[in-house]
Amino acid sequence: MAHTSRFEDITDRQLGERAHAMLRRFFGYSSFRPGQLDIIITLLRGRDTVVLMPTGGGKSITFQIPALMLPGLTIVVSPLLSLMRDQVEALTANGIPAATLNSLQSDDENRAVADALTAGHIKLLYISPERLLADLPRWNSSLDISLVAIDEAHCISHWGHDFRPDYTRLSELRSALPTVPIVALTATADRLTRDDIARQLRLDDHATFITSFDRPNLSLNVMPAPKGARRFEIISTMIDRHPHDVGIVYCLSRKTTETVAAELVRRGYRAAPYHAALPPQQRLDTQNAFREGRLQVVAATVAFGMGIDKSNIRWVIHYNMPSCIESYYQEIGRAGRDGMPSQTIMFYSVQDLISLRHFAEESGQAGVNLEKLKRMEQYAEAKICRRRMLLSYFGETLDHDCGNCDVCLSPPQRYDASTPVRMALSAMVRVGEQVGASMLTDILRGSARADLRAHGFDRIKTYGVGRDIPASDWHHIILQMIQLGIVDIAYDDGNKLRVTDYGRRILYSTEPVMLARNDGYDNYRAGRKTTPQPRVKPDVSTLMLAALVDVREKLSAKEGTASYLVLSDPTIRAIVEKKPLTMAAFAMIEGISERKAALYWGPVAKALSKVSPAFKPVVEHSRYTSLFLFRRGTSPADIARIRGIQIQTVYSHLADLAVACELTHSEIDSVVDPTTLARIVAQYKSLGPGEKMYELYASQYPDGLLTFAFAVARMRGLIG
Repeated sequence: MAHTSRFEDITDRQLGERAHAMLRRFFGYSSFRPGQLDIIITLLRGRDTVVLMPTGGGKSITFQIPALMLPGLTIVVSPLLSLMRDQVEALTANGIPAATLNSLQSDDENRAVADALTAGHIKLLYISPERLLADLPRWNSSLDISLVAIDEAHCISHWGHDFRPDYTRLSELRSALPTVPIVALTATADRLTRDDIARQLRLDDHATFITSFDRPNLSLNVMPAPKGARRFEIISTMIDRHPHDVGIVYCLSRKTTETVAAELVRRGYRAAPYHAALPPQQRLDTQNAFREGRLQVVAATVAFGMGIDKSNIRWVIHYNMPSCIESYYQEIGRAGRDGMPSQTIMFYSVQDLISLRHFAEESGQAGVNLEKLKRMEQYAEAKICRRRMLLSYFGETLDHDCGNCDVCLSPPQRYDASTPVRMALSAMVRVGEQVGASMLTDILRGSARADLRAHGFDRIKTYGVGRDIPASDWHHIILQMIQLGIVDIAYDDGNKLRVTDYGRRILYSTEPVMLARNDGYDNYRAGRKTTPQPRVKPDVSTLMLAALVDVREKLSAKEGTASYLVLSDPTIRAIVEKKPLTMAAFAMIEGISERKAALYWGPVAKALSKVSPAFKPVVEHSRYTSLFLFRRGTSPADIARIRGIQIQTVYSHLADLAVACELTHSEIDSVVDPTTLARIVAQYKSLGPGEKMYELYASQYPDGLLTFAFAVARMRGLIG
């Protein structure tokens, strides 16, 4: 449904230019990732939208930029309090007015947020679905709500892997806010879940955006679970490879998280368990310690999933196999959110399958959950590129192997399976795509089973064409066809096999189809020892990197926020590469927002200047920081807010710059326009002896503006 647009007289190109300016100013990036700008423009045009974008792909930017461009409030519905807090901290670190209302805050804190909302001082409000629906009737008439974003939207769907009943009431939003666009965002949703999200939210005429699910920076490794001691050797090796970063070990049971954490502590690592049965304060303390880098690893159940928004997680290990590919993909997606190389390993065992199958059978949707578990099992035992399998599951085709998974790095023997693949595809088409994998195998092998004959499948041309191929090999061939995206499974229609567009292209072409032979599984060898390297004297870049990490930790402690929110790892490496000498150059580095440039340049420049006598960054006087922000279009009030100083101080800085002829006429006029300046001068000249201008007229003007106006008037000879 298209709703009222605030930008009817503005072209898409102009909207794009404004969005890019916001991206540079508030987030420090020079360009959008694929798909982001299209989503932003669609929302600014007032259209409901469903967004599927992988974890770490930049979903939040797609509604945060519109929130900054729209005049009113954007409400963000989020399922976890910790996730709300992380998002709000990240936004405020970039100078964006954001807040959350939740039960972890005191009544005074929540009251202060409510007052700020009423005063129009908040641009993004993060809130749970329950609290939103309770407060919405009161807000609907008092707040200018411009956009509603529903994060982790798969929680609304019964088909989703993390269904939450509280989310289903969000369908009430359409009636309560009929003219406000809604955007539903998730990182993991198959076709059924996507369609159900739109239906549940009553998004009748919505746009859907599905960006690439590919995360090439993540290495994908799967191995049969070794004995306990060997598992811990692998985990220990992973921690040792990344001593300054963090990782997660996902476990199937609460007891296992405690066992794993205890063993890692015994081995000398900073580790802690996390599961839903722990006291709330202990869970909160563990999350805080993990976010702030005081823990190296958390052993957790899936309860440690969506609440983690930390960019420098370098590895994720699944101690047990997950229940479905959606959960697996979301959990490995916690690693490498900053785009840097990160590792993932999954252990799997027969016991995992037994436990997970029991859970699926006891669930309210046993059929669907068992099929999803089956796909997870197929992924674990695959002999083809794992990334191609993952992307295929989410409806995306990769026509080449990735080169960054265990199968690609230790490939199995392959053969040209074009003939049996086309036999299978032809049979599927001839039976109207109305059979599952077992029946398809029996058709190809010429089975005499009664139900096959009853449907007339024994009379199709391809009946029995594959009788010379063993059933186990047909199972392996069909499995790989599913994994490669040649064939899809219709979970909502009896698990029947459907030929994809990619499969039809293969059916009517002569291109070879290379499959892996069914001849055993070659274990991935993790934890390879590396040859010790001789110590060498660190170069300037290495020293700079160490200095920046140190200053980041000090700033983090001072601000009481996570270090990665101060300066991310990629940003630190970019600083080392660019070696900026001025604040302006510092501000051009990816990840340096307007606020970060103003607040962090001084400490960063001082730290880097101590590394090498040849490196001499310029630390400008405080007034030039105000000038830097002013010339980027920031108002005096926003400069004061960003820098944490009084607005009178900002006007004093600008007055000094004007007197020193460092502001142009147009810049002066943008602070105090000629008409206002003339009125101030006239008021000043009308005063009698002993009358004080500030006491009589200051209430008519922003705090500090008179100081600036008098400085300009004296400089121009308008007053004595």
